[in-house]
Amino acid sequence: MLAALTGLGLSTAAGLNAYIPLLMVGLVANFTDQLRLPQEFAWLSNGWVLGIIGVLLLAEFVLDKVPVVDSVNDMIQTVVRPASGGVVFSATEAAARLDGSTWMSHNPWLSWVLGIGIALAVHVMKTTARPVVNASTAGVGAPVVSTVEDAGALGMSLIAIFLPVLVIVAVAVLALFAWWAIRKVRRRRALRRSPV
Repeated sequence: MLAALTGLGLSTAAGLNAYIPLLMVGLVANFTDQLRLPQEFAWLSNGWVLGIIGVLLLAEFVLDKVPVVDSVNDMIQTVVRPASGGVVFSATEAAARLDGSTWMSHNPWLSWVLGIGIALAVHVMKTTARPVVNASTAGVGAPVVSTVEDAGALGMSLIAIFLPVLVIVAVAVLALFAWWAIRKVRRRRALRRSPV
């Protein structure tokens, strides 16, 4: 059960930033005993792989702060973020199989589907809100929102790995924030459409 919460938290983080949860899983598996990766996911802790993920994270960090470029980056990330979500969810669920979870050993495809679906849902919310933020703040909000998303992805990854029980709370807070943001955007649109 804890491995499923870890997978849920990491794939949620992947929807915000594909590379932070991948890097966290690789680093934690490489340098601590907190997370054990099975053989088929051992590549995540390889030094070269971690270096490449680090470079991609740096590029994402910069590109996502620039208005308009962030939207183009989000289009590209529509494939990358769900794939990352599938990998991190599967890696942590595969780790649960090592601990003797018979249900997951009989249904390994489910962890991929769940990870992809969760990351895609978060990514869609992010890419829907970003152009609205850019337009309503004349682009000034892009670096602020991007920094908050990166911090959220990092925080969610750390919670998922070290305190998976809190993932439910963190996901609930993220869902409430998304609900609040969507309502605010709808109100602004309604005010613009209404005659003065």
